[in-house]
Amino acid sequence: MKRLQKLGAYLFLLLIGYVFLFPLLFMIMSSFKPEQVIFADLYSIRAILPVGDLTLDNYRQVFEKSDVLLYFRNSILITSATVILGLFVNSLLAFTLSRMSWSGRKYILAAVVALMIIPIEAIVVPLLLLVSKLPTIGWDQGGLVLMGSWLNSLEVQILPFVANSFFIFLFYQFFRDIPKDFDEAAELDGATPFQIYRHIIVPMSGPVFATVAILHFLLMWNQYIWPIMAVQGEDARPVMPGIQIFFGRQTSWGEIMAYASFVTLPVLAVFLAFQKKFVSSLAGAGIKG
Repeated sequence: MKRLQKLGAYLFLLLIGYVFLFPLLFMIMSSFKPEQVIFADLYSIRAILPVGDLTLDNYRQVFEKSDVLLYFRNSILITSATVILGLFVNSLLAFTLSRMSWSGRKYILAAVVALMIIPIEAIVVPLLLLVSKLPTIGWDQGGLVLMGSWLNSLEVQILPFVANSFFIFLFYQFFRDIPKDFDEAAELDGATPFQIYRHIIVPMSGPVFATVAILHFLLMWNQYIWPIMAVQGEDARPVMPGIQIFFGRQTSWGEIMAYASFVTLPVLAVFLAFQKKFVSSLAGAGIKG
């Protein structure tokens, strides 16, 4: 009886895995097939198998019809800068909220929790008006000068999204469960709060850093509404708005699948790189809960 239950559980998990993997496999396999082959294989298992007339023409057309490498570079810069700055800023604020005692700490924590329920769509218009008035810093004739505005730039896609209330709260929850005996022992040795953060809390918090890095990466890589509103030129456009531009240029479904596969690769790479710590973070949260 137990063997049958275990077999049934495995079959159910395989079915669930197939449901989640099918769109990804279909997208990748279709990116190597001509459009007529895609529709011919649509209702058979061949749709997710590397069979038939496979070609790299779809990828060739992607590079010829769009500035996908420019969009890709912009997205890498935007996402990397935001994630790196965000890990430092959000974790440092969470450290002050969870490990230090100061006046007004509870009110700041309440504000962080309250901000979690406000969607980006509710503040995007006021934020756009704000950044349109902020000058960008440039270099001219050997000195720093203020010029233009933040619109149509990389910084307008980075700085507004460094701090995130949800990620601050994730760090806060994890840091709060670390025994404060470590802090007290370090303070006896003359360590400053930042040294405690850098040499004690950060090394012990690898799982939550990996979790926040993955979630923040996905959030920034998939940004669509904000770049559409704040970036009108080609130079600073990321990959997600770029697919709309590419879609309107007489493209086939195979070429669209090739574009989508190309921009999905970094997401898969980041998840595979951090999956062990991500899973251990979820497991740790389940044990604590």
